[in-house]
Amino acid sequence: MSFASNITRAPFAFDPERGAEAQALFPDAPAETRELIAGTAGCSPYLKMLMERQQDWLSAALGLEPDQVIAPLLAEIAALEPDQVMAGLRRAKSRVALYAGLADLGGVWDLAQITGALSDLADAAVHKAMTTAVAAEVRRGKLPGKGAEDVGTAGGMVALAMGKMGAGELNYSSDIDLICLFDETQYQPDTYMDARTSLIRATRKMAGMLNDLTEDGYVFRTDLRLRPDPSSTPVCLSMEAAERYYESVGRTWERAAYIKARACGGDIAAGERFLETMRPFVWRKHLDFASIQDAHDMRLRIREHKGFHGPVNLPDHNMKLGRGGIREIEFFTQTRQLIAGGRDADLRLRGTVEGLGELAVKGWVDGETAAVLVADYEAHREVEHRLQMINDAQTHSLPKTDEGFARLAAFMGQDEASLRVDIKQRLERVHSLTEDFFAPGEVAPAPKQSETARKVVKRWRTYPALRSARAVEIFDRLKPDLLARVQKGDRPEEALLALDGFLAGLPAGVQLFSLFEANPQLVDLVIDICSTAPALAQYLSRHSAVFDAVIGGGFFDEWPGQQALQAELAAHLAAISDYEARLDFARRWGREWHFRIGVHQLRGLIPADESGAQYADLAAAVVAAMWQPVVEEFSRKYGPPPGRGAVVLGMGSLGAGRMNAASDLDLIMIYDADGVDASEGRRPLASRVYYARLTQAFITALTAQMAQGRIYEVDMRLRPSGKSGPVATSFVAFKRYQQDEAWTWEHLALTRARVVAGSDSLGRDVEMFRQDLLRAPRDAGKILVDTNDMRARLAEAKPARDRWEPKQGGGRMMDIELLAQVAALLSGCASADLRDQLDAGVAMGWLSVAEVKVLSASYKLCWHVQSAGRLLSGERMDISAFGQRGVSFLLRETGANSVDMLAARMDTLAQAAQVVTDSALTRKVIVS
Repeated sequence: MSFASNITRAPFAFDPERGAEAQALFPDAPAETRELIAGTAGCSPYLKMLMERQQDWLSAALGLEPDQVIAPLLAEIAALEPDQVMAGLRRAKSRVALYAGLADLGGVWDLAQITGALSDLADAAVHKAMTTAVAAEVRRGKLPGKGAEDVGTAGGMVALAMGKMGAGELNYSSDIDLICLFDETQYQPDTYMDARTSLIRATRKMAGMLNDLTEDGYVFRTDLRLRPDPSSTPVCLSMEAAERYYESVGRTWERAAYIKARACGGDIAAGERFLETMRPFVWRKHLDFASIQDAHDMRLRIREHKGFHGPVNLPDHNMKLGRGGIREIEFFTQTRQLIAGGRDADLRLRGTVEGLGELAVKGWVDGETAAVLVADYEAHREVEHRLQMINDAQTHSLPKTDEGFARLAAFMGQDEASLRVDIKQRLERVHSLTEDFFAPGEVAPAPKQSETARKVVKRWRTYPALRSARAVEIFDRLKPDLLARVQKGDRPEEALLALDGFLAGLPAGVQLFSLFEANPQLVDLVIDICSTAPALAQYLSRHSAVFDAVIGGGFFDEWPGQQALQAELAAHLAAISDYEARLDFARRWGREWHFRIGVHQLRGLIPADESGAQYADLAAAVVAAMWQPVVEEFSRKYGPPPGRGAVVLGMGSLGAGRMNAASDLDLIMIYDADGVDASEGRRPLASRVYYARLTQAFITALTAQMAQGRIYEVDMRLRPSGKSGPVATSFVAFKRYQQDEAWTWEHLALTRARVVAGSDSLGRDVEMFRQDLLRAPRDAGKILVDTNDMRARLAEAKPARDRWEPKQGGGRMMDIELLAQVAALLSGCASADLRDQLDAGVAMGWLSVAEVKVLSASYKLCWHVQSAGRLLSGERMDISAFGQRGVSFLLRETGANSVDMLAARMDTLAQAAQVVTDSALTRKVIVS
């Protein structure tokens, strides 16, 4: 479609005579185009001047389809000879500005197309100017080791486009903000300083080609001051120096600036590599709510510097930096991107409109708010463009005079009164929507406190989390609401003491307090956890970053299941190249999901049985997903696993698919070298040694204390021959041992086993062998004798500590699990599920339905007590340490009305279950 057929609007000619003069230059243009030209020239002396200078070119361009105009101009720039660059760039700038201006004013292009065309022009101009300047240095022999073939990549120098140029959002009279760097690795140490001097000189020449005002005008005002420490660094510095600066003293505003950064000229590949090294600086691992305060402080400094205070007053109001202006929307968007972009790469978008859209999709900004801000942003940018088009002025300020407003209204195609109303409403609306996000509200007065509470609160200032002035400032705003929420509960002093313990354990406070300030609902969650589950609260003190998961989206969604969890973690780990970083990420990821299960159970969203299955799903997913990175890292040193590889066999609670908040992992490693004697790698190892060391590497990967903590404790004592056996067992040796040497208890243990990681084919064979072994004929009498002997040994070695012990003791969990394993072994049942095993005992006539009912009732109650107790207090079940809310949670989980009733019920059910177990293990067994 032609330009004319796409016109949907036109300005009113503020100066009709000037409009008529311009219109006369294009007598053959369609009527719609002539009307647009008259309105444009009648409002903008600058665009009228360009029409006069570019009359022939514009006449031809208006006859083309709009998407056919810019590309030839960019191609012309690329083909310019060195002596043509100054004039050629200015000519191209005039043409792009003129055509884009008419396409804007006529509604032919939308905002993204307009700013995109101007940004594409800037990219082409920067690259051409940079390579031209570097070519001159090469010709003079001033750039060591570089020849004509290196000119296209500017001898390793790159320009990073920042701000609006980086985002592809340039306006008509934008500065272009550039950071010029060079890749120092392309130069020898003895020529580094000469190369540096040459590239600094080339950078200055490049800026002059763009900046300098000639008879043809200028291309772009070029600002190089966004580079590190501009007052003391050269205009072009090495990437290594820049990286050191950002790592050591980089500030939040610089992180925000790099959201929009992209390589736009010179050695693009080197620039992209540098930006990748900047990713950890820009995008933090955790939700970064402290950046809100940083952004707010920066806004205040800008307002103070520019004098933009008080209510909106339209004359001379700055549409970019003033109240409710463009920068407010950009800050609002970028700050939220900084908060969450470290965890969600989808939010790492350069464009403001695109960023708001994705923030809305991910739930970080209300959809309606995002839509309003997008519409107001685009309208603000349109006003800004008109202001700049009038006289090619680098301005963002509304007119000071009535005449100026009348001209602007004509340029906008509106009457003046409606324009004033529209602009003021939009400015006030933007201010209203963004100010609450940044500016802390009035600090509420602290509620009245008891003497005990005052003593507790007084010591908070001595805690590590409040040692910085910034932490104190944020916490002082937070404290009244915190105390008010504590006092809402039925036992406020108990809640306060629990909260005190949480605060005392925090190593730092700025990030967490900022998070609480931005998400007050989390305070209620913390108080609930502190008052109910001290062990979980202590864990939170050391790992408060898990709160990220609560507000990161999906925290209260349905449980995804083991396979989905495993796939998610594996995908994350595959995207990380550094091995240590993979292990650290797995710990953080696993801890967040572990925390989620605990909170769901604490809040009554899932019962103990579901939490047990979810903890087991999570553990299996972590083990399976971490196996591959460990094997890859080990293979890099010693070669791929010889033979068929290895599998990890989950035993005990992991194998049975029922874990609690404090469960460790019982694992066995089985490998099959398949006749291969040694690995093939840089440092080959004998197969037996290879798999032993691989096992040790895997256990270390799971258990090592790293920056993100430890992910699981691992117990390998269930392997063949226990502590005295090798940490990894060959499949052949495993089968031989189980068939010829294994004790009864080792066969019983295999009734609660499943392959959780490793080679699929070997895993299938191991599982098939396990099932065949369980189904093999056996001496039932010997099994019962051995089991009774084992029960006696366990009772002596691990007696129940008190009546609240859910695991040890007759008729309690371990006793019933042992009986179920016997049933599975006697019947050949391959299922690791306790109820399936008991039902198999019924099917073979060894147990009765009534007996299984008794066993199941005792086991269920003990499991609920253990599940709640491990969540509340960690390893040891200590009901005396539970607060009132902890006791209430325990009673809710078990369906009891009081602690005494629960204890009596546990005793009664355990005694009945012990009678069943004693009887079953002494009766005659008939195995068909």
